[in-house]
Amino acid sequence: MGGGNGAKAAQKRERNAKNAGGTAKSQLKTNEKALNIQCSVCRATFLSTTRENALNDHSSNKHSKTVAECFPDFKAAAK
Repeated sequence: MGGGNGAKAAQKRERNAKNAGGTAKSQLKTNEKALNIQCSVCRATFLSTTRENALNDHSSNKHSKTVAECFPDFKAAAK
């Protein structure tokens, strides 16, 4: 039974942080805060960097609706 490299990477981050005198850093809380686009139908969340094409795919494939119906607060980034 082989273990994955995920545990090794976490141990290495912790060891390096301890050697540098800091604490191990995690992106989990930062990523959680960035999930600020939410589907009004199913409440699925998306990262703030999600592009309109991905939201359009979700709207049409999951709900047969438009982006405006599922994500009324979404404003496309200016090009």
